[in-house]
Amino acid sequence: MAILNEALNKASFKSAYCFSRKERRTLMIDFNDSTIFKLKPMEESAVRSEIKAFFVEGENIVSAFKTVRDQLVFTNKRIIAANVKGMTGKKVDYTSIPYSKVQTYSIETAGTIDLDCEIELYISAVGKVKFEIQGKFDIVKFNKILSNYVL
Repeated sequence: MAILNEALNKASFKSAYCFSRKERRTLMIDFNDSTIFKLKPMEESAVRSEIKAFFVEGENIVSAFKTVRDQLVFTNKRIIAANVKGMTGKKVDYTSIPYSKVQTYSIETAGTIDLDCEIELYISAVGKVKFEIQGKFDIVKFNKILSNYVL
């Protein structure tokens, strides 16, 4: 899951909104090209310690997801993505998206045949970001929580 482009290789952590509009479009995956992140829910205890080190006072994990090596964490203040780079996985890029930048969002519940649920976020100056959650996950409960932070 390539969350950041080479511009972030110069910094260990930067908010996606420290860059120009053109640079921001290349910082995040362009989900208009049909790319979908396939994530699985994970335990809070398995979240990278570096992500927790970025937390400000009073920030807590709401939900956490993973791919094979990458992580996506929803806190009560923002969304943090960790993109593990390279063969060894020692290099990690981080993106922070404050909820104030989420303009619109949608959820799709799991069906009878399609058991995955989806979250789409429309982030100002970045565009649509789509996540497919595999496995058991209460998307309706998550929607209520997300609503508290976005609305």
